[in-house]
Amino acid sequence: MSETTTLTQLGADSALPGSPDEATMERVPAPHQDTDYLVRFAVPEFTSICPVTGQPDFAHLVIDYVPQEWIVESKSLKLYLGSFRNHGAFHEDCTVRVGRDIVTLLKPKWLRIGGYWYPRGGIPIDVFWQSGEPPKGLWLPDQGVPPYRGRG
Repeated sequence: MSETTTLTQLGADSALPGSPDEATMERVPAPHQDTDYLVRFAVPEFTSICPVTGQPDFAHLVIDYVPQEWIVESKSLKLYLGSFRNHGAFHEDCTVRVGRDIVTLLKPKWLRIGGYWYPRGGIPIDVFWQSGEPPKGLWLPDQGVPPYRGRG
């Protein structure tokens, strides 16, 4: 994954990158840099490929972060996340990589990611990562994803 501060994808035709390493997330200056506020991205249709079987894996990602100087440009984030579609990696790797890549780009005050993976082989795997403690006094809503309950 490369990074840029110049917007090259917003308002332009942009092909889906072939892998996360080919993707470019872009950033713009954060408004209200004097205030702690939470930005949330809910990604209910994240997909990747199992590195062993080649079968698709599906997850609902919830990304929460507190900006410092930068916010992520959402179209570039969507293209970056879509680039995992043909990327072979385990659930844990995908979830933590997304969080770390965003932290590397934005250097936010705080970030957490919840990866709520749908079961394959009968076991759902949920993966959680955060960059540290949230800022004191931050309103931190629940991520809103219920535990997997099957068809019941």
